[in-house]
Amino acid sequence: MPKQPTQGWTRRRATASALLVAGAALLGTPAAWADSYPSKPITLILPFPAGGATDVQMRVLAQAAAKELGQPIIMSNRPGVGGTLGPAAMAQSSPPDGYTIALIAATLFRLPHLMKVSYDPVKDFTYLINLTGYANGLVVRQDAPWKNVQELLADAKARPGAISYGATGKGSSGHIAMERLLRTAGVQMTFIPYKGGAETTTALLGGHLNVISDPGWGPIVESGKARVLATLGEARLKRFPQVPTLKELGFDLVVNSPIGLAGPKGMEPAVVKRLHDAFRKAMNDPGYQQALELNDQVPLYMGAEEYGRYATEQTAREKVFVQELGIKLD
Repeated sequence: MPKQPTQGWTRRRATASALLVAGAALLGTPAAWADSYPSKPITLILPFPAGGATDVQMRVLAQAAAKELGQPIIMSNRPGVGGTLGPAAMAQSSPPDGYTIALIAATLFRLPHLMKVSYDPVKDFTYLINLTGYANGLVVRQDAPWKNVQELLADAKARPGAISYGATGKGSSGHIAMERLLRTAGVQMTFIPYKGGAETTTALLGGHLNVISDPGWGPIVESGKARVLATLGEARLKRFPQVPTLKELGFDLVVNSPIGLAGPKGMEPAVVKRLHDAFRKAMNDPGYQQALELNDQVPLYMGAEEYGRYATEQTAREKVFVQELGIKLD
């Protein structure tokens, strides 16, 4: 007859089984799998079309960050709704596991006050890192009749609605800035929204558009194909010191348009840190810095906590600003 196991052996086996179950459960916890993150490619949603200035910058940055993470970063262009369509879709449908993140433009904080949206910029995102900011300008073709902002506005006053201007989407920084300028000057132009800077540039150079109010214009100005009448920042740009700011010209208008990265709400702190640290280091990549310089941008770093606070504060500021301006897009 087989020998029956002793009571002590039975207890030891039960204890071992319990430890195995506990260990398996522990390996399934977020804290455990965060230690092995990332174990597969990461998708980075770029909410603008391919070929634009932001697309070029982010591809260079993503390559540098991928080296730090040890996994490829796959770029996914999902343009639309002023650069909010892609991030909004991520917030709604992507798990907070760090394998889907998105580029965040300033329109994300403004659009909920202009129209009905499917996301809350404060509650639906985990902010990772802010990277840089756009340098917006008022740009016309080289053969345009206007040599300065004053001439452009005078012509717009004489011919209400005859001059068209374009920007990346309704509610974008370029759109709102231009509307502020036009209202201050008491003139009218016709607004044409585009999905991204590459499209506005093509439309301008093709003669389908008179003015653009967007970033990414440096190369076409340097090539002699276009002329920048004014910039929208606090100070003149190093590469174009001869070009005045709108503030210098007497308009109380300064556009600061930071861009950064975020994931869905609820991401594990360890995963947030891993992504933040990789992209923070990638910001020092010479290729990325050169891509910024080509578009008159500089690094504008904010860590995860600071960027999250900025998102909350900026969303509140945009509400006040939009109410004062009285613009609705619905």
